Formats: sequence, structure tokens, C-alpha cells
Amino acid sequence: MQAASTNICERIGPSQKLSEFKRDNVIGCHLCNKCIREISLLLNMSTVSGIITKWKQLETTATQPPSGRPHKMTERGQCKLKRSVQKSPTVCRDNS
Repeated sequence: MQAASTNICERIGPSQKLSEFKRDNVIGCHLCNKCIREISLLLNMSTVSGIITKWKQLETTATQPPSGRPHKMTERGQCKLKRSVQKSPTVCRDNS
């Protein structure tokens, strides 16, 4: 029988974010003079170079707030507006 994986990090999907602990592990390995390929194999991750680059620029592994102004209308609100326009298109028509 095959033994359970002892890797610190598991493979993640594209929509999931890495925890700060996992990013700190990458930086710890980087500070121990391991190359990106060794870190990637050791932690079973593919986003190692991006984490190291961001750490060199910002000197932190914490998640940063998004840049820019938030949208006035949420996606849910946009869908509701589109549905209401489709139900009664004459309400939104320009009478010029």
C-alpha cells in the first residue's frame, strides 16, 4: 500500500487562494537558498515564482486589498436589471 503524501502543500484549483501559511513556507524555503524548482517540487506547488516576486516587491506575504474603485452595481444587480429590461423593453426605450 502507498503511504500518504507528506508534502506541506496540496495542489489547489485556479479559483482557490493560498493561505498565508503556505506562502510563508515558500518564502522560508527561498531564504534557505533553495531554487524555485526545488521549492516547487518540495511543496508540490506551481505558483512559487509569483509568490517570491511579490514578496521581493512588497516584503510581505499578506493578501493585499484589490486595486481600484469597486463596482457600483454587483453582478447580481446587473442580472436583475437585464431581466427586467427583457420583460418590458419599452420602459427603457428612448422616445427621441
